[in-house]
Amino acid sequence: MPKPKGKGGKNRRRGKGDGEEAMRELEFKEEGQEYAQVVKMLGNGRCECFCFDGITRLGHIRGKMRKKVWVTAGDIVLVGKRDFQDEKVDILHKYTADEARNLKQYGELPEHARINETAVDLAMTGDADNDDDIGIDFDDI
Repeated sequence: MPKPKGKGGKNRRRGKGDGEEAMRELEFKEEGQEYAQVVKMLGNGRCECFCFDGITRLGHIRGKMRKKVWVTAGDIVLVGKRDFQDEKVDILHKYTADEARNLKQYGELPEHARINETAVDLAMTGDADNDDDIGIDFDDI
């Protein structure tokens, strides 16, 4: 029977915080990069991103962020545009809500950018002006 050598496996290490989230420097966009908001998660490390230049593109979570940084719908992210594929972007960085508010104050994000909005909230705003009238008036019955 082998002697135990360690103090547990992957699940023990999972609970430990790196302390990296405490205070980090704000990353601004450079040439070839854009700010975006995740609209919908598609699976397999891909998502639908609304870039703040007005175009919706397919986003791909880079390998360094996979299984370490959880990207969900409504998150503000920094994406890198591809030179050879305009309809696809790579997600480079995920901003926390506080960082996104700071970007908005600095004028980097547009005023209509919604921070901490889920996919349900984003879908509801589009349907607010739509009246689902099916033509039945219950007063006539």
